[in-house]
Amino acid sequence: MKVMMYVIKKDGTKEDFNIQKIVRAVNKSASRIMYDFKKDEIDFLCEYAEEKAQSLEKEEISIQDMHNIVEGALEKVNPAVAKSYRDYRNYKHDFIHMMDEVYTKSQSIRYIGDKSNANTDSALVATKRSLIFNELNKELYRKFFMTRNELQACKDGYIYIHDQSARLDTMNCCLFDVANVLRGGFEMGNVWYNEPKTLDTAFDVMGDIILSTAAQQYGGFTVPEVDKILAPYAEKSYHKYCEEFLKYVDADWAPAKERAHQYAMDKVRRDFDQGWQGIEYKLNTVGSSRGDYPFVTVTLGLGMERFEKMCSISLLEVHKEGQGKEGHKKPVLFPKIVFLYDENIHGEGKEGEDVFEAGISCSAKTMYPDWLSLSGKGYISSMYKRYKKVISPMGCRAFLSPWYERGGMTPADDNDVPVFVGRFNVGAVSLHLPMILAKARSEDKDFYEVLDFYLEMIRNLHIRTYDYLGEMKASTNPLAYCEGGFYGGNLKPSDKIKPLLKPMTASFGITALNELQELYNGKSIREDGKFALEVLQYINKKVEQYKKEDGNLYAIYGTPAESLCGLQVEQFRKKYGIVEGVSDRPYVSNSFHCHVTEDITPIEKQDCEGRFWELCNGGKIQYVRYPIGYNVDAIRALVRRAMDLGYYEGVNLSLAYCDDCGHEELEMDVCPVCGSKNLTKIDRMNGYLSYSRVHGDTRLNTAKMAEIAERKSM
Repeated sequence: MKVMMYVIKKDGTKEDFNIQKIVRAVNKSASRIMYDFKKDEIDFLCEYAEEKAQSLEKEEISIQDMHNIVEGALEKVNPAVAKSYRDYRNYKHDFIHMMDEVYTKSQSIRYIGDKSNANTDSALVATKRSLIFNELNKELYRKFFMTRNELQACKDGYIYIHDQSARLDTMNCCLFDVANVLRGGFEMGNVWYNEPKTLDTAFDVMGDIILSTAAQQYGGFTVPEVDKILAPYAEKSYHKYCEEFLKYVDADWAPAKERAHQYAMDKVRRDFDQGWQGIEYKLNTVGSSRGDYPFVTVTLGLGMERFEKMCSISLLEVHKEGQGKEGHKKPVLFPKIVFLYDENIHGEGKEGEDVFEAGISCSAKTMYPDWLSLSGKGYISSMYKRYKKVISPMGCRAFLSPWYERGGMTPADDNDVPVFVGRFNVGAVSLHLPMILAKARSEDKDFYEVLDFYLEMIRNLHIRTYDYLGEMKASTNPLAYCEGGFYGGNLKPSDKIKPLLKPMTASFGITALNELQELYNGKSIREDGKFALEVLQYINKKVEQYKKEDGNLYAIYGTPAESLCGLQVEQFRKKYGIVEGVSDRPYVSNSFHCHVTEDITPIEKQDCEGRFWELCNGGKIQYVRYPIGYNVDAIRALVRRAMDLGYYEGVNLSLAYCDDCGHEELEMDVCPVCGSKNLTKIDRMNGYLSYSRVHGDTRLNTAKMAEIAERKSM
């Protein structure tokens, strides 16, 4: 016989037992993890809860007992929803603790600043507000998305989930299809933009697209093959200028057409120069709505038509000249420029050698462009050689795995072709390999058993991230999802983006490969590297297995640790102490690179790191230090060598500029001309450049500054 039951609320009031309140509560908990209960599951939950409540044989049941009953029912149906229910139950206590953490961090941001990201100027009000919001978002991510094991692994330092503050709101880095958005016009902010009719308008509109769309993501924004995008608009301007000239001269004047041509070419070149100058100003002075200067990359160099070449040479010369008042010009940081090198186009005596030389001259003065080989060895070159498809880097170093138009991960047949432009990355999670080896030894376990545990953890994080992001509406990033910026991105604003996610990658990052080898046998990867290579090969096989089993396009990423390089040392020391060669410095090595203190030549470094090159196809860059002044011949020789090897190569100098007298030279800490310490210095962060000093101060964290101070080979 059923007992008439009442539930005693926390405030002491009572109300009738109502099964529908339980249904609403469990559905809310399920929705927080993007799960929908089936009817039979709801029926089971209701029956279970009512039977358990009746079995207590009480007329009055405390709300605490009801929570326990519901949680027990959920554990039997879906443990993940049970966790969601439990977490939300305890939210008041947790929320107080969480807000205290956020408040403490917010005070630090307000009065001290933040140097975890070199692209942000935390002195600005807009940036402070964004950083404080990010702290709150990060805490919400940890509370409502991560499992206890994942939280513990991150806290201890075995894995690192990048960009926790944004990864549930949007996607990571991308190759944005600017050409597709421009073609035929598009809508942005409820305003229709007609396709540009001239080059100067194309620059303005492209800048608007970049600023608007880069703010809707949290990683690098790449405009691939920008020379080919802008050339058609230059052609339109050319014809306009020709008509303009001929309108004001005698139709019978013999040299009219020749002069009109020269006038139009000069005007188009002026439009290119002014357009690039405007882009550089815009990207380095106008912060995005996410609080930073958007990390924008452009790739160029392959176009050999007249205005394609003009576009590339113009940007390289504008960048080389720098921005600023006369006598105080210095290069800007954005856009990062990547030169797409094809030996058959840019080799000695080839039609693109002049573009190559403009690039070398620019690199020797400003470090950019970085150089991507399309005709050397390896994966990136193979895609270009076979399909004439360029895999431009997303942001500083992320590369896309192939996705074929008809076959998906593998080509449907010999006629199937890969697509790269318009795709993106959904997020990265990095392994801290020395920590994992130390854990295996301390617990007397097999290293690969422990590694598998964390690989599976990252795998599950990625699976849940794909599922979560798939529920987002296309209206969250209209240019990308509705106006064709992303592959398949012609959805309605109300559509979910799930159909677009299959061709998008998720990254398994690796850091501190050198320190892994040091911990293994006390030798660096320069001295040995065999174990490090074996581990990276194992991770590749494992991730390839996951790709086939999950149907997700995973990639292996050489992580460019910025603030992470210092955090990982702190985490290692806390668990395993100070170990020589592993945790005795304030930073760990990035990715698979040789340690920065190795006293080796650029050629030795290129060869040493080459062993790992094809094992990090989801993200990699190779760079060497050029302690040779502005030696164009040496830079040219080393870049050509890197291109033969199939590398994505960065030139590394240390640029310094006196803000008082304008003097510039390499490695300057005090101006030898006027004695000022008021300097701006530009150093290579990892795969990109950043200010290591701005008017004497720095935007970089102390760990990265310590690394920069000790650089010999990087």
